[in-house]
Amino acid sequence: MAASVKDQVVKIIAEQAVLEVSDISMEASLEDLGIDSLGLVESIFAIEEAFDISVPFNANEPEASAFDVSSVASVIAAVEGLVAEQKS
Repeated sequence: MAASVKDQVVKIIAEQAVLEVSDISMEASLEDLGIDSLGLVESIFAIEEAFDISVPFNANEPEASAFDVSSVASVIAAVEGLVAEQKS
């Protein structure tokens, strides 16, 4: 059985933050987890590869992006939306 979007995204974020999956809180920001701007970009690339999607993201201006990276939960929701769009 394939892992859920949530499980896969949390695993990618945990790997980038060098944390255990169990240490990842849905409310935590990526910054809270110790992920800097380079880590964020690497996480986005890993997410794109894992789900075969293209994330509309501007690394220079994350606040101007349609892809919300304010918390782990928001990243999961954004990825779920992109995956659903791809399937339709």
